[in-house]
Amino acid sequence: MAAAITIQCPNLTCRAVLQVPEKVRGKKIRCGKCDLCFMVPAPRTAKAPPQPAAAAEKK
Repeated sequence: MAAAITIQCPNLTCRAVLQVPEKVRGKKIRCGKCDLCFMVPAPRTAKAPPQPAAAAEKK
């Protein structure tokens, strides 16, 4: 079974906690409680820390 993520409905009058499959990240889904359509956040990408200017000049 695919990993599930937990998200909360963004509707301030609903705020239902939803379990959705990982594959719906970046796609629109509908809340089963209030029928609001919203976008599931895409996965975060890991960014390399910025190099100090002095280290970049030495290269």
